[in-house]
Amino acid sequence: MINERIILGIDPGTTVMGYGVIRVLNNKPEFLTMGVFDFKKVKDHYLTLQQVFAKTVALIDEFHPDEMALEAPFFGKNVQSMLKLGRAQGVAMAAGLFRELPISEYAPLKIKMAITGNGRADKSQVADMLRRFLSIPQEQMPKELDATDGLAAALCHFFASGAPKAEKKYSSWKDFAAKNETKVKGQSKK
Repeated sequence: MINERIILGIDPGTTVMGYGVIRVLNNKPEFLTMGVFDFKKVKDHYLTLQQVFAKTVALIDEFHPDEMALEAPFFGKNVQSMLKLGRAQGVAMAAGLFRELPISEYAPLKIKMAITGNGRADKSQVADMLRRFLSIPQEQMPKELDATDGLAAALCHFFASGAPKAEKKYSSWKDFAAKNETKVKGQSKK
């Protein structure tokens, strides 16, 4: 039986919005696409939000994702920038909810940690790890690193949702051995 799902990752923004799409086939992620939408020429903030909604819905309609992952806004010093970024994120969420997608959010630190193992990695390090992990040819790597941020959100979601869950918890080796006698069968008991 083939187990397949598509994850759309979004790095919301009011000047540039990055996106990435992966397909997970039998628990192995593969790169489908990534890119950016540039809203710098849109001078009205509300029209920008309309574009964020429209572009997100268009991505959903084109790739038919099963899930959507968003990069959560980080706390910065500029309150106005944070407010605008939060609005863009909310509008992207609304687009996903409009198409009845389950949505997950990940902090930038968590995404960087999932992709590079370092929560303080810069955008180029994240891009390079994505290229290597997803076997993306160098010539397909975008100049705009907002695209790789969107792709990183999708891959982070795959890692987070595919993580094995522990069925039982043990307080010590002795506790494990007592609850799993058949697994430790040949070991001498003390």
